[in-house]
Amino acid sequence: MADVLLPATTFLEHDDIYRGGGQQHVVLGPKLIEPHADARPNIFVINELAKRLGVGHLPGFELDERTLIDHMNANSALPDFDTLKEKRFVDLQPSFEEAHYLNGFKWPDGKFRFRPDWLGSPSPNKPPEAMGLQGPYQTIPEFPDHWEVIEAADAEHPFRLTTSPAHNFLNSTFAETPTSTAKEIRPELLIHPDDAEALGIADGDRIEIGNHRGEVVLHAVLHAGQKRGVVVSEGLFPNSAFERGEGINTLVGAQSPAPYGGLAVHDTKIWIKAYPARA
Repeated sequence: MADVLLPATTFLEHDDIYRGGGQQHVVLGPKLIEPHADARPNIFVINELAKRLGVGHLPGFELDERTLIDHMNANSALPDFDTLKEKRFVDLQPSFEEAHYLNGFKWPDGKFRFRPDWLGSPSPNKPPEAMGLQGPYQTIPEFPDHWEVIEAADAEHPFRLTTSPAHNFLNSTFAETPTSTAKEIRPELLIHPDDAEALGIADGDRIEIGNHRGEVVLHAVLHAGQKRGVVVSEGLFPNSAFERGEGINTLVGAQSPAPYGGLAVHDTKIWIKAYPARA
């Protein structure tokens, strides 16, 4: 739990710039409204910390969002803040020939390499040398292939759990708004009817699921579209929405993926059992 909670601005309350995921647009996100109450943007907190640590005079600090965006764009041959605000976005999609490698790959001989340098390749999220390589990097296959690195179901934990986003939530975003909570109602577990029958579980029953990390109570939803042996808890509901105040992430590992770390979307092995109904 945090010792200090600092209210942060929303994306409407500070200037920002975004790059696309799965597409090649750079989009400006200009400030549209003033921050609510005492909310402050991240850059304010960073600058204030730098002052208190005695490094606020170093290059990069004491700059506001617009100045930082202008510096970054100038170094990237992109329009300045005001120009980008007028244009709204820049499309950086390369030509069809380049995007489809019709003229070769960016190696001296233009050829594709089937054997990747997993541990030595440049990467924007490569950890510092002091941290070292992450996860079970020693077992990465020589060539790109399926890699059995997720948690496998076993006799004690015969089910695999995925924690997919609910239709009306975006991770934890919107998870506590009245409209979203009214539609999603409560934390539930989608399970195949045959799996539920084998466990003596009916639709709507309270159930307990768990593994070596902990246990969580929620309600069963029988769903014929589920693959047997695989269950889904759609979320992300806040911990307060669960009995005992322990959310679904109680069961999910926090391992750093190989080789450079980052976000891992885990499959999680669990057991399931009927839970006594409330009196």
